[in-house]
Amino acid sequence: MICLIRGSNKESYAAFKERILSLANKIAKDHQADKVKVVLTENKPPAVSIIPFKKRKIASISVVHDQNHVLNGIENFVGFSGAFEVTEALPVAYSKNWEDGMVTPGVCLLTLFRQKKSIDYTTFIDRWHNSHTPLSLKLHPLWNYNRNVVDGAVSHKAESWDGIVEEHCRTRSDLLNPFQFFGKPLGIIPNMIAVYRDTKSFLDYGSIEPYLAMEYHIKS
Repeated sequence: MICLIRGSNKESYAAFKERILSLANKIAKDHQADKVKVVLTENKPPAVSIIPFKKRKIASISVVHDQNHVLNGIENFVGFSGAFEVTEALPVAYSKNWEDGMVTPGVCLLTLFRQKKSIDYTTFIDRWHNSHTPLSLKLHPLWNYNRNVVDGAVSHKAESWDGIVEEHCRTRSDLLNPFQFFGKPLGIIPNMIAVYRDTKSFLDYGSIEPYLAMEYHIKS
């Protein structure tokens, strides 16, 4: 299950981080969840970037546990924006060798998106899994690729999303430097065009929400 929580404009990034990590630790302790992981925005994204980062604060809390038990303690949390049952896949994964509670090395691109309206669901999944995923793994220096298909909302209040993806790079420059994220100078423009066209083939490009984020394993 993935829970989405949004911060307010009046809330500082530090205050948002503190209350999200406090909530995640409470879930791990009080609800005895099997696994708890947080991906959240810690700072403002760069003013200029090839990736159109959203400037709002958001946290994605992944929980492996009895969902109803956890929902009872989180649905009234300030900024709660929905809990979703997901099917997770890790086409490429890091080997975790740091302690729980410590920030995951590197940086994360957290992306929320919806299915393209002009295609059916089968086509959406096929293009996402069999075209976009291998293209991303081929072009980008990804250290960890966490792909979550949203199977449905499990909370009464929930935003509408079809995909929640976490793409991790080993360093900040691997993600933010276009010559590292999209390839060598002669290939960067063709690669960017290929990614753009492929992305638009399966998701609703106008409603996509990409965030510059960091990850914390609270209980692994």
